[in-house]
Amino acid sequence: MNEELDYAEMLEIPVETVTINRREHKKRRRGAEDLGEQLVEQVNDRMQSDTAEEEPAQEADDPAFAESKPIEREAKPAKRKRAGIGRKILIGELVAVCALCAVIFFTNIFMTNSAINTFVRGLFQGSAETADKRTYSDFKLSSVVNETTEAELTVSETGVLSFTAKCSVYSPANGTVAAVNGSAEEGYTVSVRHSDSFSTVIGGLDTVYLAAGDSVYGNIPLGYSDGEGAVTVMMYSGDQLLNCYSVGENGLSWS
Repeated sequence: MNEELDYAEMLEIPVETVTINRREHKKRRRGAEDLGEQLVEQVNDRMQSDTAEEEPAQEADDPAFAESKPIEREAKPAKRKRAGIGRKILIGELVAVCALCAVIFFTNIFMTNSAINTFVRGLFQGSAETADKRTYSDFKLSSVVNETTEAELTVSETGVLSFTAKCSVYSPANGTVAAVNGSAEEGYTVSVRHSDSFSTVIGGLDTVYLAAGDSVYGNIPLGYSDGEGAVTVMMYSGDQLLNCYSVGENGLSWS
């Protein structure tokens, strides 16, 4: 400003007519420009951050984006493998049960007093509290044939009673049918359990009226003989064949 006044005075121009034009300082202009650039950069940075936050939400809401995402599939358990193992175990158990039934069936036919049959009979005899401890001498014997039947009954030295006649056949004492074996062609054999230790085996029957588990009474026939083959009656105390009885007019009696 002093330079301009000096210049006016030198030209002898009145000061009042001098117009002074001021220019902005370069440093100040540059500072304003820098401030504007900083403001633009801050706005751009904020816009970019807002856009980055909105893009995931838009992609999640966009059905096209949802369809483009890979689908995670859960691995299914190997049911077939487990089912195969369970089927093999079931088949094995079935085979074992069938084999056991076959063994019991054949030993029941050919080995009446075998260990396995004794074991099976023990299973059905119940506990010691319900066991029938009566011996053979506690039973009163009755005739194995009807009184009107004309049949000759003989007893061997070992205790086997036999006869040949066309008649009904009775059990010598009350009891329960333990087993029925044989066939119509070969003849039937009936095992009767009177107590845990006393039993009777009657063979040579052509017809059997009862089945295993049925009750037997001395006055009701359990089978029939057509008279063409001999009927045998054997009484046991445990595994021992009894021969301590005799045949009289009133039937059988202990001697």
